Amino acid sequence: MRVFIFVVFGLFFNHIAIAANETIEMLNKNSDGEKMVYSKKIVHVDVGDTVYWKATDKGHNVQFIPFKKGGVPSGVKKFKSKMNKDTEYTFSIPGIYAYWCTPHKSMGMIGFVIVGNDKSNLESIKKIKFNGKSKKIAKQLIDSL
Repeated sequence: MRVFIFVVFGLFFNHIAIAANETIEMLNKNSDGEKMVYSKKIVHVDVGDTVYWKATDKGHNVQFIPFKKGGVPSGVKKFKSKMNKDTEYTFSIPGIYAYWCTPHKSMGMIGFVIVGNDKSNLESIKKIKFNGKSKKIAKQLIDSL
């Protein structure tokens, strides 16, 4: 019985230890001189992992591009953070999640989270209508997927 409890206990804590949570900063300018950017443009996580967006600089937020525009997998509900606030999201549905900073989306402040290495909604992601600088950046990021 003790061995069983030890194994169950060990499996529980092993799962916690391997969680690959990510932190992304919202920045006015990064170390490369790019303006209005997230510190990481693409992150890969597993189902059950959490991404934290840190409001390092003021004037930014995070908004998933809605499903009706092709930005998230089917079944994902609306997600939009408040301005100037740290936020987090725990991913429960695999696929590609496209997001942007609402006031700076045309300036290229976009990013992608790939959950469970599932790219089944890639064709929908390719059809998103990005504007301004985001159009070029989105193409580069999507091509790298």
